[in-house]
Amino acid sequence: MCGITGWISYDKDLTAEREVLDAMNRTMSCRGPDADGLWLDTHAALGHRRLAVIDIEGGTQPMSVERDGRTVLVTTYSGEIYNYRELREELGRRGHAFRTSSDTEVALHACLEWGEGFTERLNGMYAFALWDPREQQLLLVRDRMGIKPLYYYPTPDGVLFGSEPKAILAHPSIRPAVDAEGLAELLAMVKTPGHAVYKGMREVRPGHVVRVRREGLTERRYWALEAREHTDDRQTTVRRVRELLDDIVDRQLIADVPLCTLLSGGLDSSVITALAARRLAASGRGPVRSFSVDFAGQTEHFTADALRGTPDGPYAHALAEHAGSDHQDIVLDTAALTDPDHRDAVLRARDLPFGLGEGDTSLYLLFQEIRRRSTVALSGESADEVFGGYRWFHDQDAVRADTFPWLTAFRHSGFTGTDAGGLEALISRDLLAKVDLDGYRDARYRQALAEVPHIEGESATERRMREISYLHLTRFVQFLLDRKDRASMAVGLEVRVPFCDHRLVEYVFNTPWSLKTFDGREKSLLRAATLDVLPESVAQRVKSPYPSTQDPRYADALRDRMRRLLADPGSPARPLLEKEAAERAARGQGHESRQSMELALGIDAWLRRYGTELLI
Repeated sequence: MCGITGWISYDKDLTAEREVLDAMNRTMSCRGPDADGLWLDTHAALGHRRLAVIDIEGGTQPMSVERDGRTVLVTTYSGEIYNYRELREELGRRGHAFRTSSDTEVALHACLEWGEGFTERLNGMYAFALWDPREQQLLLVRDRMGIKPLYYYPTPDGVLFGSEPKAILAHPSIRPAVDAEGLAELLAMVKTPGHAVYKGMREVRPGHVVRVRREGLTERRYWALEAREHTDDRQTTVRRVRELLDDIVDRQLIADVPLCTLLSGGLDSSVITALAARRLAASGRGPVRSFSVDFAGQTEHFTADALRGTPDGPYAHALAEHAGSDHQDIVLDTAALTDPDHRDAVLRARDLPFGLGEGDTSLYLLFQEIRRRSTVALSGESADEVFGGYRWFHDQDAVRADTFPWLTAFRHSGFTGTDAGGLEALISRDLLAKVDLDGYRDARYRQALAEVPHIEGESATERRMREISYLHLTRFVQFLLDRKDRASMAVGLEVRVPFCDHRLVEYVFNTPWSLKTFDGREKSLLRAATLDVLPESVAQRVKSPYPSTQDPRYADALRDRMRRLLADPGSPARPLLEKEAAERAARGQGHESRQSMELALGIDAWLRRYGTELLI
């Protein structure tokens, strides 16, 4: 893992700008607590903060390759290349010599051997910058699914870049500003590829390379989802899914530091934990460690609601016993969830106001506790997007709606939308009109639909479900991957996401919907492929989202914070709120959702801490 940053300036001598680069690099210290490094040349300055996972002694960065006493390529890199051992062997046969055992050095030599095309040979999660001193050229590279973040800010004479916006915002010439489009992106619950919310800032799109030269910036796509005819029958498809999962988990268990799994007791995390346990036991490295999050008293006093029909605890314990994992529950209380320092830490991790509130805070606290015992964690994230697990995949109103399906589902559940219970329910109607939130969502939806690849002759149902899958794999999952990366890296924990392996994503994307739901349920393929490693209770459990506290004292604390915000004449968010709706929410007399208060409070904290200018 790690944090990276850098500055390319064709009009400056950056060897005199060490102090600026050091300030940018320090913002990434949470991502890389083990070591730091700077590399400066006349027109290029690269920074790195390291979380040591592979080749603890030899993998320091920035890392370079020298030939005949001259630097020919240098990189600052974040992530993991899971097939680096195979690539290293192939490069060795081609005459490349290695000084370390790290995947970083393999990436350098792969680029030297195959040029920009080396990206197509990588299997992993990664974001890195490669500077070629001879060509005076920078490449910014991001993995296919966008697991690892990478932001950049074009300047008149080059570019600034970093793993997170805070690295770029630390540069003295950059001021945080958000225009109408940026605010719409923030509120839309749709993560547009390439969009960074802050004005002038961009995010390298998944599966893309950005080339920086004196003449300017260009962007090239090296991977995208493609439509291919699926010819495998059901039995072959189930077997192929299992073969891929076995190989993926095996590759992602490689680490020179303590490793664990995140276990909720749902199908996805249970599959990863069970497969990891089996592999580690077979190689004599078991048992696997696993961790779950729970809230004080919740398992004992759980009440089913529209989103969550069962508590996670009993199912997580059933899987842990079945797989023989060394399991631990991380139990959080309301005091920890409402602690201002914890909420501030989440804001600083995200660089943007957090609309999920205690969902983000609890994730951060879970990872903080896990980090005391492990450095790497495997997660079940993204299985719902790959296999069609969310309820709205199977809700015909959501499927037929002429918008992103999750927006329709969230409106019905009171999570988001334009109704009184929506995410933006407390935002000023005048402000929403200025940013044209509905228009923005519609434009982003049309943009996404235009990208979807199709196969000639598909039925109307298969065509629509391919579109639904594409929307989730390129839009919705980006929000979740970014959330998990920020919360984990804020405490120096590397989270790996096996279900995002591009081979699995490509294969299942092209599997017909009728096969994905052959038994009339969600995630039929995943369940069928892994029944042998799961207890029956877990295999048959209905999808339940990430848990949320049911303690009424949490909502009371939110309302108290809202009252204080509304009473503060210096609150930067107060003029942005719908006064009557905010007052009702603060009194607990309206229908506004808890999430709408979380968003209002988050915006207030964000504007105070970051000094963000709203250009609206």
